[in-house]
Amino acid sequence: MKKLSAASILFGAALFLTACGGDSGSAKVETKSTEKTDPAKNITWKTIEQYPHSMASFTEGFLFHDSLLFESTGSPNYLPQTHSVIGVLDLTTGELETRAELDRKQFFGEGMTILNGKVYQLTYQSRKGFVYNYSDFKKLGEFTIPTKEGWGMTTDGEYLIMSDGTHRLRYLDPNTLEVVKTMNVSRGSYVQQKLNELEYVNGYIYANVWMDNEILKIEAATGKVVGKIDLSILMAQAKNTYPKALEMNGIAYQASTGHFFITGKMWPYVFEIALDDAV
Repeated sequence: MKKLSAASILFGAALFLTACGGDSGSAKVETKSTEKTDPAKNITWKTIEQYPHSMASFTEGFLFHDSLLFESTGSPNYLPQTHSVIGVLDLTTGELETRAELDRKQFFGEGMTILNGKVYQLTYQSRKGFVYNYSDFKKLGEFTIPTKEGWGMTTDGEYLIMSDGTHRLRYLDPNTLEVVKTMNVSRGSYVQQKLNELEYVNGYIYANVWMDNEILKIEAATGKVVGKIDLSILMAQAKNTYPKALEMNGIAYQASTGHFFITGKMWPYVFEIALDDAV
């Protein structure tokens, strides 16, 4: 095989990245931001407590509601021990009390949120979402997801906000499930791709970045990334205990304490942390 020059390899890689931009349109190819150009300030934090978490839970959504910690999970075919469920997490045992479950042969569960007495759940590539009654989790209906894939979901108290793995967040009317606004998330001069699990807190959206150990703080009014939380040490702790633990993907905000609860796919722990930045 003909040996390629370094310049040819770099040029080819650039073409590949441009072609694989997915839903990003004509946006610039994202590069690793440097401290000089990255407008997001480092947000320091400390661990408050550590709790058990089921290593069979492929975490896709995480949130507090009525003082209960809800988790939604997915079910990859290559991990037969996983299930696509919504449940309440017991922080003393790490067990998930199932409230709703999807047929894993048909659906891969993704993010979820709760608003006005209803529970909304995304699925990965089936383009189908589900609506449940919060009090008994009886299914109320289904809706068509407006993107090719469903990833994370949160709410600002008025709209549902969803991610699809790109740099775009979409606001949905909770009654019609139609898109009312699309917001591009930017990090300096670049768009921020791979937005995943979301949590809305006091005018900001906190987002996991797929396959990264950062959580980003995004201005909900502008889509600008203003802060970043490096949680690499938590990933290291999870992997050290359970080497099969996968990416970080769970952000739940507890309003009563102002603390965040962090976990990941098949992590053995949930970590309660306090930010040194006012939320």
